Amino acid sequence: MARVISGATRRRRHKKIMKLAKGYWGGRHRMFKVAKATVQRAMANAYKGRKQRKREFRRLWVVRISAAAQANGLSYSKLMAGLTLAGVELNRKMLSELAVADEEAFARIAEMAREQLEVKTASAEA
Repeated sequence: MARVISGATRRRRHKKIMKLAKGYWGGRHRMFKVAKATVQRAMANAYKGRKQRKREFRRLWVVRISAAAQANGLSYSKLMAGLTLAGVELNRKMLSELAVADEEAFARIAEMAREQLEVKTASAEA
């Protein structure tokens, strides 16, 4: 039985990595072994970066909502608690867009949250 040499398979595997390493500096785009390590690291960092981007955007939205809530006399946590009680199902992304683009609409939403908090505290005292 003849010995199988993995020439075509190896070439395809190498070409795939080298194509991904295109544009890297020096040996990182020329030498397979170095390119492979660089591409693996780049892909791992890209995966982490996709997760971090989601975290960073949520932080930005919370900061924007918090600033707008403070302008309307509420803390962020009180605003979110009031919105939950009011049954308002706006996510943080949309709330932050309202806070930036339409301050009047955000003020109305903050007022709804404040009313629900007052109702809850009044019922708790009674």
